[in-house]
Amino acid sequence: MKNILILGAGRFGRYTAMKLHELGHRIMAVDKNEEHINKILPYVTDALIGDSTSTEFMETLGVRDYDLCIVAIGDDFLASLETTFLLDELGAAKIISRATSGSQEKFLLRNGASAVVFPERQLGSWTAIRYSSDNISNYIELMDGYAIYEIAVPKNWEGKKIGELDVRKRYHLNILGVKNGTLNMDVGIDTVLHAAGTMLVLGKNEDIQRIFSL
Repeated sequence: MKNILILGAGRFGRYTAMKLHELGHRIMAVDKNEEHINKILPYVTDALIGDSTSTEFMETLGVRDYDLCIVAIGDDFLASLETTFLLDELGAAKIISRATSGSQEKFLLRNGASAVVFPERQLGSWTAIRYSSDNISNYIELMDGYAIYEIAVPKNWEGKKIGELDVRKRYHLNILGVKNGTLNMDVGIDTVLHAAGTMLVLGKNEDIQRIFSL
């Protein structure tokens, strides 16, 4: 369990808090909008109405005591930047800030952000890949061009063993699991694939899209 500070309790901050709450973490939420605070209350350990661009207010939060600080402000980039800077100045251990453009990312990283997330860009990319093919059930972007796809088993792989297909050598792919109603992650060379199911495949985007004609 981690102690996490969320600054900005709008939609992004609230959905982030909901998932963190589900994962069992302790969460403090801060927003200057009382309505936002009221909506996030069911998912946080504590919440405060306050201005995260105020040095005096931020000094009262004890940001050094949090394992992670998330700047979830989305409608005011200057406020997001000032909040990120203040967190860094006050000794926050790890700062994740929200951005909507590459230029915002550069400013945030230069002013204390440990990493930057792009909720709209990442969701847009996921939506485009997930729904542009009937064969994809899910998709997780990794780094350096790699991703994990939940993808339908090709008909010509029906009844074949993973070892027989030798996908790692032939296609530079790894089959991490198979799903036939329930997900089975305990797969090996003797695991048989069924066309009615799906499989979790790890590899480079370009290889996966080329091999499965996505």
